Order: sequence, then structure tokens, then C-alpha cells
Amino acid sequence: MADAEDVRRLALSLPHVVEIDSDGFDFRVGNKGFVWSYPEREPGKPRVIRTDIAVLYVGDEAEKQALLLGEPDLFFTTPAYDGLPLVMLWLEKADVDRLTELVTDAWRMRAPADLAGDV
Repeated sequence: MADAEDVRRLALSLPHVVEIDSDGFDFRVGNKGFVWSYPEREPGKPRVIRTDIAVLYVGDEAEKQALLLGEPDLFFTTPAYDGLPLVMLWLEKADVDRLTELVTDAWRMRAPADLAGDV
């Protein structure tokens, strides 16, 4: 079972990562986000930062659909993310090895080419 501290530890272990000040976690490389806390929005209610859910950059719609269909117990999406290469991950349902793979892959896809070779 993974948690927000695992996300923080993994993200900060990667080169050139910056943590953005937030109510949860928010990590960037080359000014591009690759993993952050899910900002849940319900109509008529204030936004709630969910540190039990990570939003991950996945590269493209095909990868997004593969994750959503292949591992529906781990991943989900909402209409607000339609058309965006992002998935939400239930941290408590993921083990640290899987989280490591996902965070590292997201970092590689968002890091500038001259930095991506650093891992």
C-alpha cells in the first residue's frame, strides 16, 4: 500500500524535480507537472485536495485507456480529465513498486530530453 509520502520520496529522488507549494503534493520537472494530488471538485462545494489519490501524466490517450481498462481497481478518471493524458491512481491500492514505475515513467515523459537520460 502506497501513500502521499511514498509519492514525495519517489518524486524527489528523481533529477531536477521541484515540489510546488500546495495543500497536498505537486511535482514538476522542466516546469511540467508529472504527479500531483487530485483536486476533487463537486458541484456547489469547495475544491478538496485528495492526498490519497495521485494524478499522473501518462503520455497519450492510448496509454490512459490501457491503464483504465487493464487495471480498473487502481485507476480512474473523471469528465474533467476527458481528452487529457492523465489518470488518477488510488494510492492505497497500489504497491510501492508499481508506484515507482508510474512516477518514473511520468517523469521521463515530462522531463526535457537533455534531462531524461539522467535516470
